[in-house]
Amino acid sequence: MTPRVVMYSTAICPYCDRAKRLLKSRGVQNIETIRIDLDEFAREAMIQKTGRRTVPQIFIGNTHVGGFDDLSALDKAGGLGPLLSGA
Repeated sequence: MTPRVVMYSTAICPYCDRAKRLLKSRGVQNIETIRIDLDEFAREAMIQKTGRRTVPQIFIGNTHVGGFDDLSALDKAGGLGPLLSGA
């Protein structure tokens, strides 16, 4: 079973779009998107959870992957597949 994928995002975010494309190319069917530009409480929750203010912030299961650059580096290092498979 694929772990839950959550992405904190905003309406205009090219890095969010790139992250979604990468995740979908790795077989992720459902990405739960939380729009921090529409919900100040969600923005504060993201900052509390991650210590970061930029989007995207991506969680796979309980693991905070980080932003697009972190996600891409994880993929290139071979770590994204196992994380998505729940290993």
